[in-house]
Amino acid sequence: MTSSSGSSALPASVLDLAPVVPVVVVGDVGDAVPLARALVAGGLPAIEVTLRTPVALDAIRAIAREVPEAVVGAGTVISPGQVAQAVAAGARFLVSPGWTEGLLEAMRASGVPFLPGVSTTSEVVALLERGVREMKFFPAQAAGGTAYLRSLAGPLPQARFCPTGGIGPDSAPDYLALPNVGCVGGSWMLPPDAVAGGDWGRVEELARAAAGLSAGGTCR
Repeated sequence: MTSSSGSSALPASVLDLAPVVPVVVVGDVGDAVPLARALVAGGLPAIEVTLRTPVALDAIRAIAREVPEAVVGAGTVISPGQVAQAVAAGARFLVSPGWTEGLLEAMRASGVPFLPGVSTTSEVVALLERGVREMKFFPAQAAGGTAYLRSLAGPLPQARFCPTGGIGPDSAPDYLALPNVGCVGGSWMLPPDAVAGGDWGRVEELARAAAGLSAGGTCR
């Protein structure tokens, strides 16, 4: 993951924190802290809170303030304005579903690590040309899945990915077996009924299982 900051508070690479990065959509800001604590307790410290709801920035702010052991980031970042808002709220990394020159410039200038989204070979080459080597591959399953990423590993071995989109506990090990995949993103450890019911023990249990995933489904 690319960063223009030397701050020790920032991860060198979110791709190496855990095999799975939970992709979180927070509808009730009151869920943010207990949800984050459950994920961290289960061994998933990197938490991507997507900017898809009105309370997303408040959720990032609450997690950053009350769950310091979490590495909270912002996902679905699609504008320079959101970059500034997310970092101000306490996001320690940024993830976008795609990128433009303006968005890439803003993420690079933010001082925090970032994963710009790609789904084509040309986008990967364009980012490599700009010095970015770590990327989000999205939407992973719809864009070609493991077969597509395996094909990229030969001509573009310097690129590393966090595939996200349609990945679950059964397919995650296949992605993690690829040499150019550092981690995967997913939300299967956050069943809507568990979150709605405040069943944080179940979330922690599912997070622990996800944290143990690796190539072939064995513990890392």
